[in-house]
Amino acid sequence: MSDNSDGTGGLTFDKSKRQWPNELNVFGALILIIIIFEVLGQVLPYMNGQSLLFDTRDRFDTIFNEQRLRIIIVQVAIIGIIALGVTQVIITAGIDLSSGSVVGATAMIAMSFAQVAEVNGAPNPKAIFGEWALDLPWIIPVLVGLGVGLIAGCINGLLVAFARIPPFIATLGMMLFARGVAQWWSRGNPVSFPTESYAKIGAGMMPVIIFLSLAVLFHFIMNYTVYGKHTYAIGSNEQAARMSGINVPRHLVLVYIIAGMLAGLAAVILTSKNLTAQSGMGLTYELEAIAMAVIGGVSLFGGRGSIIGTVIGALIIGVITSGFTFLKLGAFYQEMVLGMIIVSAVALDQWQQQRAASRA
Repeated sequence: MSDNSDGTGGLTFDKSKRQWPNELNVFGALILIIIIFEVLGQVLPYMNGQSLLFDTRDRFDTIFNEQRLRIIIVQVAIIGIIALGVTQVIITAGIDLSSGSVVGATAMIAMSFAQVAEVNGAPNPKAIFGEWALDLPWIIPVLVGLGVGLIAGCINGLLVAFARIPPFIATLGMMLFARGVAQWWSRGNPVSFPTESYAKIGAGMMPVIIFLSLAVLFHFIMNYTVYGKHTYAIGSNEQAARMSGINVPRHLVLVYIIAGMLAGLAAVILTSKNLTAQSGMGLTYELEAIAMAVIGGVSLFGGRGSIIGTVIGALIIGVITSGFTFLKLGAFYQEMVLGMIIVSAVALDQWQQQRAASRA
């Protein structure tokens, strides 16, 4: 007879139902992927025993390849910021297909308020507005960018929460509209020559610092605030959340607003880093952000997932991207592998849910 006397009040604890935190599973996948690339670097003849993450040529003061590590985390930081908002949307059992296009529209609009008045002593040839919009403090284009994201997110939220339009359709419409705005804003011409103060926002490791700071903030919010509890409750069972007194429509609007503002912030950082804005910016960013969340263990069925998991998912994509470059393989191989990983992650999530339901 098994000992199940650990419970109190007539309840028992079944040790067989204990599970590892999902974040540990995702972290284990990250370590496995790194090991695979390290092994391939050693066994493939044309690689000559190179290492993906470790310094084998005494170029750095540590055992790690600092340059490649820096590239990995910088290249995922901006999309990672978008993924933090997408994670919250998916936890509510929604989806946001518009974030990449919102980045494009926000990039064009925000950069228009970040331009210098003169370039090499001559009037700025790329100026969108008159003198009143030139040489402005950096906070102005940042607020403009956040405002554009807020408006896009608010529209998404209103369509989903009050018009009861499925999130897929509502955000698909915003995706097309925002991309059109990006192309219309300057008739498709790039917007360039930002002020020095604006350029500092995306310089060096600033995108990584901002990404990690926001990750810590939203990890706390999602785990220790009413906002987080309501977000998980809505994704787990929207009808039950309504019956428990949660204002579901208002909360959904807030979730989409936050996602939109994070996309706007990502656009600001991206234009600051590249010193220019183009209408094609943010293309496929929404898919990569969703991939980071799904690979990080966020359930597309809602109610499950974490910010930590999404951060690890972002690192997985960064390692895969850098690993394929390291192995000198074409980008199309990377896309095929990412596609298989995403499908596998969703299939695994569905299997886990069915297993949990059968054991309940």
